[in-house]
Amino acid sequence: MKPTSGPEEARRPASDIRVFASNCSMHGVGHVFAPGSLNLRRGMWAAAVVLSVVTFLYQVAGRVRYYREYHHQTALDERESHQLVFPAVTLCNINPLRRSRLTPNDLHWAGAALLGLDPTEHATFLRALGQPPAPPGFMPSSTFDMAQLYDRAGHSLDDMLLDCRFRGEPCGPENFTMVFTRMGKCYTFNSGTDGAELLTTIRGGIGNGLDLMLDVQQEEYLPVWKDDDETPFEVGIKVQIHSQEEPPIIDQLGLGVSPGFQTFISCQQQQLSFLPPPWGDCSSVSLNPNYEPEPSDPLGSPSSSPPYSLMGCRLVCETRYVARKCGCRMMYMPGGAPVCSPQQYKDCAHPAIDAMLRKDACACPNPCASTRYAKELSMVRMPSRSAARFLSRKLNRSEAYIAENVLALEVFFEALNYETVEQKKAYEMSELLGDIGGQMGLFIGASLLTILEILDYLCEVFQDKVLGYFWNRRHSQRHSSTNLTSHPSLFRHQDSLRVPPNLLPCHSALDLLSASPEPRPGILDMSSLHVAFPSSPQIKYQCISLGCSSYRLRSAQLRHQKSSASHHPAGHGFRNAELDP
Repeated sequence: MKPTSGPEEARRPASDIRVFASNCSMHGVGHVFAPGSLNLRRGMWAAAVVLSVVTFLYQVAGRVRYYREYHHQTALDERESHQLVFPAVTLCNINPLRRSRLTPNDLHWAGAALLGLDPTEHATFLRALGQPPAPPGFMPSSTFDMAQLYDRAGHSLDDMLLDCRFRGEPCGPENFTMVFTRMGKCYTFNSGTDGAELLTTIRGGIGNGLDLMLDVQQEEYLPVWKDDDETPFEVGIKVQIHSQEEPPIIDQLGLGVSPGFQTFISCQQQQLSFLPPPWGDCSSVSLNPNYEPEPSDPLGSPSSSPPYSLMGCRLVCETRYVARKCGCRMMYMPGGAPVCSPQQYKDCAHPAIDAMLRKDACACPNPCASTRYAKELSMVRMPSRSAARFLSRKLNRSEAYIAENVLALEVFFEALNYETVEQKKAYEMSELLGDIGGQMGLFIGASLLTILEILDYLCEVFQDKVLGYFWNRRHSQRHSSTNLTSHPSLFRHQDSLRVPPNLLPCHSALDLLSASPEPRPGILDMSSLHVAFPSSPQIKYQCISLGCSSYRLRSAQLRHQKSSASHHPAGHGFRNAELDP
């Protein structure tokens, strides 16, 4: 703030516009409100200031509008690491059920839903499986569970896994976790469930990842009886490489691995980071798979919910849709709804899922943070002629069996570098404030303190004009109420009598008034007021006209005046009186 210059400015109130203009740090305002009459120079300064302010406000509005559009930009970077968490690897045999484990009871309950069999075809199908038909008097069970069927009749990893190594160290079925998918019973390596420690790798390339040799057990494949949407014509293993936060959707995202080949899958980790609304559309809130909350846990348990993922959201969406349509869930779906019966599978669940996949009815946003793996796949035939006999002796299988059923799979990192794909705000709040400050300094030569000066001036104007008006009005009302004691009739009587103001008429009525100890309501403060009245009736008249209810006179003075009145006849009727409230 600039100091005031001159006695004229010092005499003006702080709310005066000229005082503010002469002290304001905003450029040009002092020239507009300079002392003197309006001339060409002040007019040009006023036009320049107005034009600068308008341009500044236009630029600020543009910057604020751009900030409110919430633009973002995507940054791609590649980083090095000395150690990476190995991904989860899920394996499923393309054949969902083993023929040797099916029973007449299974065909009775699930033959029509899973295999498209009529009851009259059960005996023929059992003979095709190499099993005897149902014995006479066969009675099916009263209940049937689809999850138990797939658990019992699905391929066992103990039978399929011929060899397992991770980073050159042996592993086994204990390193895998059983999981149900739409393809049936599957197994996940390095799932991290139940608090298991995640496996890591410190080098890339072949030999530094997961190396498997699997038997697809083609002799256990079900015969193709009818051609429908669920009939598999392939042989081999489906593999999905995913993060531990995502459930396997292997029927849609799995890679096919064929027997008779050694398949190499080279991976590169990608870490994705997206922005939430309004800059992006990502989400990090897990959905409840139950269509209706269970009574035991009406709000859900956030600690037990898995992290949000795109595949998890789609799976939950499908679960809620099937639960709403059919009143049950499929065996691989999460939640607390009962597992669908085989008839519900056929009539409701499978058609509902197929309709959802065709319509893409699930609107699932991207997760705010996720990990995915870019994959490159290559393969070579196995075994070679020179190795066939050796493998035949090692695995105790024929060379023909090995060529048709055995495969090798190796999953590894290409390198320990990983890619980051990150969305960032294109225009931060700090950049908005910086642009506003730059425009403010360029066009009007002001800063944040200038805004404080303007606010301080507005407070001065409010205090001086608004609050001052109400204060003066209240003060004038108080002054007028005090002036009621100076009634014109009192002065007329005092002027006509020309007696000292401390003399009052003596009357017996004053003794009665003074004898009253209690003050009456509505009495104005008459202390230190000395007036003279010519007679007692006029005392009463003046009291009534002034709004008084009583005059209290000191009893000692009244007795003194009565005693002195007989000795001074010329002064009869007058004495010295003092008005008390």
